[in-house]
Amino acid sequence: MKKIKFMTLLLLSGIAMSWLAPAASAVQAPDLNGKNIVLADLNTGRVIYSKDPDSVVTPASLTKIMTVLLAVESVERGEHSLDEVVTAGEDCRAGLDEESSSAEIVPGEQLTFRDLLYCSMIQSASDACNVLASLIGGSIDNFVAMMNDRAKEIGCEVTHFDDPNGLSNNNQTTAYEMFLLTQEAIKHDYFLVVCNIADVTIPATNVHAEREYHNSNALISSQSVYGGNRYLYTGAAGVKTGYTRAAGYCLISTAEREGLHFLAVVMGCDGWLNAHIEDYLNFEDTIKLYDWGFSDFSYRNVVDTSEPVYELDVQLAQDHAKAVLYPQQRLRLLLPRDTSDDDISMEFNIFKDDLVAPVKAGEILGEAVVSVNGEIYGTVNLITRDEVDLARSEYMKRQLKDFFSNRWVIGVTAVILLIAALYVTLQIRYRKAREKYMEERRQAEIRRRRRQKEYEEKRRAGWDL
Repeated sequence: MKKIKFMTLLLLSGIAMSWLAPAASAVQAPDLNGKNIVLADLNTGRVIYSKDPDSVVTPASLTKIMTVLLAVESVERGEHSLDEVVTAGEDCRAGLDEESSSAEIVPGEQLTFRDLLYCSMIQSASDACNVLASLIGGSIDNFVAMMNDRAKEIGCEVTHFDDPNGLSNNNQTTAYEMFLLTQEAIKHDYFLVVCNIADVTIPATNVHAEREYHNSNALISSQSVYGGNRYLYTGAAGVKTGYTRAAGYCLISTAEREGLHFLAVVMGCDGWLNAHIEDYLNFEDTIKLYDWGFSDFSYRNVVDTSEPVYELDVQLAQDHAKAVLYPQQRLRLLLPRDTSDDDISMEFNIFKDDLVAPVKAGEILGEAVVSVNGEIYGTVNLITRDEVDLARSEYMKRQLKDFFSNRWVIGVTAVILLIAALYVTLQIRYRKAREKYMEERRQAEIRRRRRQKEYEEKRRAGWDL
């Protein structure tokens, strides 16, 4: 494989991207209070900013993202339905104390599966999570095991759950793995519906009268317990708040404007209960991140499939034509607005050093790797657009050359030449022997005639013969 490094204004990239590296940038990220932060581009899954994303922390009520994901998936599989009436068991208040968020569900109360989802995400009701866990898993412990198995399937290596609601400080994760979990969860349509509801009314049950709940996510709810209208953010959607003294104030959310779509994980922030301040810095940090992302980042078309980027010599090509290579995919990258062309580099990997005609259109002959300030953004195949025809005269020359350069042919030719030489030698020897033989016969005939002539002369002379 031939590797060629090349700096250019025309750049390439691909789909199988290494998303973990933050985007290279000279733009200054905002000053943030949170201890563990991830900001990702949801259109590509690439992390564009992180702050201590791999430290092990407790997720508090962010745990409920996994609980509701499993519940939604059970509906998708047909195991449960949104209108299914569920009766709360004796374990519905397991692990709760007086300060725990709840929907005041009691054993024997009947709610629909849909309303349990609403209570879990909008009210952050730990008792609703217990009811769902017991229903889906057969027991809370079995459901927690399902949560841990699903986390591993998603790619989490550190995340471990000890309960379905986040009350236990033994729950552990990282900001980056919470990004992975949430990225998976929001792929499910009904999960998005649930987590993005600002206000909900839970109908009366066999135990309780009608209940109203307001989403604690102040980015989307003007009646959030965290500040009314002060944190409403245009374009924000979902996902979940969380707080314990061990976790601090946490928020996972998304925001979308003019084609840019971000997911922010903000954990370990200060607020009233842990820092005695009136501001909730999980919301302020999130807003700063989104403002920074929308103002300082933009998509750039760095690859156009209509533009050639490389040429390869082709042996035996008609009219000495070359194979012209194009990117197989168009590429738009989310980059800091101050990224210059000089910050972007490209490396070509050519698969065939000796390319021989004919070459088909659409043939993959190499790949290109794009980096921004040394960070790899991706790889894309390089393909031919047009056929490269074979030159017949050159083909015949090459065939003859190849034929006579073949070791087997050389060996056979040598044997044939040796046989021919022996044949010629034998022919020459045979011819010489025959000529000698004929000469000897001619001389013998001359001698015979001479003797016959002498005999006749003597006989006429009267010799007594």
